[in-house]
Amino acid sequence: MTVSAREILSNPIHCLAFGFGSGLAPKAPGTFGTLLAVPLYILLSQLSLLPYILVVVIAFAVGIYLCGRTATDLGVHDHPGIVWDEFVGFWITMIAAPAGWLWVVIGFILFRLFDIWKPWPIRFFDKNVESGLGIMIDDVLAGIYALMVLQLIALLT
Repeated sequence: MTVSAREILSNPIHCLAFGFGSGLAPKAPGTFGTLLAVPLYILLSQLSLLPYILVVVIAFAVGIYLCGRTATDLGVHDHPGIVWDEFVGFWITMIAAPAGWLWVVIGFILFRLFDIWKPWPIRFFDKNVESGLGIMIDDVLAGIYALMVLQLIALLT
């Protein structure tokens, strides 16, 4: 089923799943989705750790519904334009990240690398878990991998 940008943006569920339209980018929608996650992260980073994590957990739970519903409506399991999962994955990467733009850039690069590379077990879950959870889980795991590497870099510097 082909859906126009207008139809995506006029449906609140699809608009959120498509990252407020960032997933409509003709090339590299996941990267564009992650780019839009950055200013949202800057806003979220004003929260203390516990509320930040709570927002990320809620965004994950909501994302299971948003992504699953949008995939069902579009008739495509993991449509490339669905980028809410990139938002959540990047926000996971940035949990307790050191302050400063350098760390945002490092987190962005690490998350994109793990999301594209999909090392074990990310690729397994990406291929074997269906529905909204399946769409979300690989980016959550990529975010966890990127979080661990980001924290290791911060520890060693």
